[in-house]
Amino acid sequence: MFPTPVERSSPLVRYGYHIALPVALVLWLLPLIGVAVTSLKPTGDLAAGNYFGLPSYIAFENYAGVFRNSPLGQYILNSFKVTIPTVIGAVALSCLTGFALAVYNFRSNLIVFFMFVAGNFVPFQILMVPVRELTLRLGMYDTTAGLVCFHVAFQTGFCTLFMRNFIKALPPELIESARVEGVSEFRIFWYIVLPLMRPAIAALSVLIFTFIWNDYFWATVLVQGSHALPVTAGLYALNGQWIAAWNLVSAGSIVAALPPVLMFFLMQHHFIAGLTLGATKG
Repeated sequence: MFPTPVERSSPLVRYGYHIALPVALVLWLLPLIGVAVTSLKPTGDLAAGNYFGLPSYIAFENYAGVFRNSPLGQYILNSFKVTIPTVIGAVALSCLTGFALAVYNFRSNLIVFFMFVAGNFVPFQILMVPVRELTLRLGMYDTTAGLVCFHVAFQTGFCTLFMRNFIKALPPELIESARVEGVSEFRIFWYIVLPLMRPAIAALSVLIFTFIWNDYFWATVLVQGSHALPVTAGLYALNGQWIAAWNLVSAGSIVAALPPVLMFFLMQHHFIAGLTLGATKG
């Protein structure tokens, strides 16, 4: 049923694995390496047609220039204004809904749970027109608040699925014994369940932060002005502004990719713990 571990495989399989793994890693990282090398090239190299070779010298000034000569700093700030409230809102709502769906066996429990999950299977392209029209009628088009509200609404379904399954894996005796002692439902959630959910909250926060930070589709559908444009859509605007300055665009891309990478490494331990806890019980 499960694949045989590499350690138990034949010597030929192990030898092929040790060869294929670094090759696959290099192929996977090749585009990122290419962008990183391009970000360190001077403008003269690209003007001379040196697109794939090594730079004639390391031009670290590209990273300063992309902030000095473009609104990249504003785009990154806009991404934080969208991403952080979305993570807080979606995770907070999913903790409450996940607790309700995991602990209370009311009649329409499965129907409500299905409604939360079903939204994740709707293609973004189908929602594009109605969501845009809704934000226009509510006066939230081309605003950070409109983008935050949409992301919170859409991400809460996935977060609820994650939290509900995690809470289901907790020992039910903890909640039952607290009820016997007369503890209120809110205190059970706040003092018993929520502390045990910290690994799941950390893992979910990393996932949602990465999803929202890297979002490009809704950033271009719901936002137009640079006052609210996230960094993913802002990088495309830089491409139009500097049609030949690929070194500056590449430097901006590297800078834009740093926040989710740093967040993952800072919370790596909690991220792995949150994904593994509760994996054996649905």
